Amino acid sequence: MAENKHVFFEMTAICVRYGRALALRDISMQMQKGELVSLIGANGSGKSTLLKAILGLHPACEGRIFMDGWEITRLPVEKIVAGGIAMVPEGRGIIPGMTVLENLQLGAFHRKDDISADLNAVYKRFPILKERQRAAAENLSGGQQQMLAVGRAIMAAPKLLLLDEPSLGLAPLAVDELFAAIREMKQDGYTILLAEQNAQKALGIADRAYVFETGRIVLEGKASKLREDPAVRQYYLGGGSMD
Repeated sequence: MAENKHVFFEMTAICVRYGRALALRDISMQMQKGELVSLIGANGSGKSTLLKAILGLHPACEGRIFMDGWEITRLPVEKIVAGGIAMVPEGRGIIPGMTVLENLQLGAFHRKDDISADLNAVYKRFPILKERQRAAAENLSGGQQQMLAVGRAIMAAPKLLLLDEPSLGLAPLAVDELFAAIREMKQDGYTILLAEQNAQKALGIADRAYVFETGRIVLEGKASKLREDPAVRQYYLGGGSMD
């Protein structure tokens, strides 16, 4: 268990392999309850792999992961989800052939309690989903599908919400709307770990951030300070490696 009893989420010395290739190297990080932490970095830098390791989709080969004092390092995915971690995957992962409402209900599949309050909360946060609750999910616009994916994760009543590249493929207006919703969720007390290539947006809403490059953390700190860091500015303007 984490030594600091106030740490809500912690991983220490996490390594992940894809075959013989080391995809993540010695990743250690912490989160407090209610924080929004961003993982930024280029495509292939390891951000999505880290989220998959947390959820158990690609378990770590070394290191340990704790949430709320509970070790989840190599538990089955279903136990991790039931324990309070929900993920919005890259590409949204909505279920075609099902309605908006059915997709939302699917997010609460492991719950035994009344989900009506959470469903109403999702509709309040994303009114278009209520308007189109009987529509086939695949007929929504890209931005609406991403709202649905986030809403479905909210229906799991997560203690920790993982967002994997939520702005990918969205029009600029849809990106703005999505990040406004994520900011509101943070204000409402959600603990959020956001993997995002759009560094400006990610750093604009985060409390803290970790910068990834080739499977390792190369910078970390308060998001406001990283936004002004010359290396971060250079890197995301195509200036090259931060080694």
